[in-house]
Amino acid sequence: MAKKVVATFQTGGGKDFTKVIRMAKSSKTGAYVFKENIVPNDAVKDFLASAEK
Repeated sequence: MAKKVVATFQTGGGKDFTKVIRMAKSSKTGAYVFKENIVPNDAVKDFLASAEK
């Protein structure tokens, strides 16, 4: 039997980013929509502070 090679080229840089999900109310329908972005860990507070109001 052959061995299965899994994830040999990972660099480990995934811990520097965070997936941020922000809820916003649609102006057209009034329903809530979710906006997802992947941002660096340093910029999470800035991203959430810049929420459309």
